[in-house]
Amino acid sequence: MSFKALKLIKPLLRAVADNNYDAPTPVQEMVIPLVLEKKDLLISAQTGTGKTAAFALPILQQLFDRQDAVKKGKKIKALVVSPTRELAVQIGENFKAYSSYTNLRTSVIFGGTSKEPQIDILKKGIDILVATPGRLLDLHKQDVLNLDYIETLVLDEADLMLDMGFIDDVKKIERLCPDNKQLLLCSATMPYKVEQLANVILKNPERIEISPTSSAAKNVHQVLYYVPKRNKIELCLHLLRNTIKGKTIIFRRTKFGVDKLEKTLLKNNYKVSSLHGDKTQSERQNAFNEFKNNKTTILIATDVAARGIDIDDLDAVLNFDLPNIPETYVHRIGRTGRAGKSGNSYSLCSADEKAYVVSIQKLMLLQIDVIEDHPYPLDPKAKPEVHKKKSGSKYKKGRKSEASKKKKKRWY
Repeated sequence: MSFKALKLIKPLLRAVADNNYDAPTPVQEMVIPLVLEKKDLLISAQTGTGKTAAFALPILQQLFDRQDAVKKGKKIKALVVSPTRELAVQIGENFKAYSSYTNLRTSVIFGGTSKEPQIDILKKGIDILVATPGRLLDLHKQDVLNLDYIETLVLDEADLMLDMGFIDDVKKIERLCPDNKQLLLCSATMPYKVEQLANVILKNPERIEISPTSSAAKNVHQVLYYVPKRNKIELCLHLLRNTIKGKTIIFRRTKFGVDKLEKTLLKNNYKVSSLHGDKTQSERQNAFNEFKNNKTTILIATDVAARGIDIDDLDAVLNFDLPNIPETYVHRIGRTGRAGKSGNSYSLCSADEKAYVVSIQKLMLLQIDVIEDHPYPLDPKAKPEVHKKKSGSKYKKGRKSEASKKKKKRWY
């Protein structure tokens, strides 16, 4: 199928060709016609399936006929709500790229940076707004933002949005928009709370499901290394020296873990940047830009910081810590092997993560190849390391230290 067959207008077809899109992906084939029909949608598709273009192109087409500003300036007619700043920026860039042959204007707002420049842009008038929930409600409260003209509302990465505690904000944003709007709810996974939200806010929605597991497994060569927890850093360095080549994202479970590994790799003269929630917006943007523009070749990140990040030509993903949620593993490895290209995924598994491997393989319906020939093998009988706190005092029961005896003031 071609994009032309999806009845897209010429300015959008030109922009699509400029972005080197040959043919629509399955999610685009299914979603674009339904959005143009003004249907509410519940879309289950992971990043890397072309989901952003699937909703952006038909939204731009719907606004195209009414794009010239009236005397009082443009009104916001489409709103995309995104959980993280990085994702919001990326979606905004996509909208701008697809609307390059139109007069439609897109702007992105998020927290962690000054409000004034964002307020100035909003006052000049825009057609499409991409926003994170906190800053959106903040500016609405200050009366700088009018949501009365919204025709299409997109809630992107809804599962992550709810995981991050934005459920009340999302419901409030939905209520602030007109009742007759079109609503698109996109989520990589469909946990119960996303289904619940969909039941409350969507009207007779069409469901679109693109299986993440098969698409992720298809183009990514996955391997697994069993290794004692204490040797993970040595094995990571060994793989970076001898096996892993090109641009690589390394996933760690915690912010502390990200910082610790970054210091080690910098000491070993690797070009590294890192992403996690405690960094300021400018630090996160710099880290992302350095990696995107090849100033660094390794990006170390937590899952929330890296969710939905789209980087061209990513060669490898290294799971330093395995995730306890199998779908998260699928998201991670789906960063590479995109758009028909092949990629590699390497996972380090300690004794306490073996159960995660079982659930990941069950979800993906495949066995991950295990590499046994490496310098730090895990003893197959190794039990998970348990760190026990020493309980109680170092003094025997009923005994007091000499110091405490001296301190005690006698009344006699």
